[in-house]
Amino acid sequence: MKRFLVIIFSKILALYPFDIDVWLSKRKNFIYSCWISNAFQSVGKGTRFERHIFTKGGKNIRIGDNCMFFRGNIIDAWEHYGGADFSPTIQIGDNCVFGRFGQITACNKIVIGNNLLTGAFVIISDNNHGSFSYSDLLKKPKERDLISKGEVVIGDNVWLGDKVAVLSGVHIGDGVVVAANSVVTHDIPPYSMAAGVPAKIIKTIENN
Repeated sequence: MKRFLVIIFSKILALYPFDIDVWLSKRKNFIYSCWISNAFQSVGKGTRFERHIFTKGGKNIRIGDNCMFFRGNIIDAWEHYGGADFSPTIQIGDNCVFGRFGQITACNKIVIGNNLLTGAFVIISDNNHGSFSYSDLLKKPKERDLISKGEVVIGDNVWLGDKVAVLSGVHIGDGVVVAANSVVTHDIPPYSMAAGVPAKIIKTIENN
């Protein structure tokens, strides 16, 4: 009987082909999204998280509608570190897609607009461990204080390529494209393309 049912089921699948692994993965990610959403202050409708996401300080993190976080993303809002207290905020707009193994880390403030798209291994950080001073360099990196040069603001319709790093105090305008492997240390005006370490503006499109 069991063999008969297997044959019948196989014939049904042959008539209506679909990838069962993909179907199961989507169901698991839906359940995981419902669970991990409780870790944040708010998560909009249609936002999905692919397993596994790592987060800290979720009550300070707001995420908009229809966003997608692929696996391995880290989203941290540091309230305490090394004996210091912070009041961090991470605000993410609608329709943003974050590639695999990205990191968003704040002890100050990060604001991301709508429709951001990132490649894999992208880091957006408003802080670093210590300053580049002799006294700090004598300390172990993990024992240095978190220091922020200012908030990070990313506008709408921005594309960050693979392995881009956006550092503290940076404002990125609407429609900006940042090439892979770039390190953004200064503001980038709207509708510009930037590349390099540190990132430099290659081209800016004027609105005629």
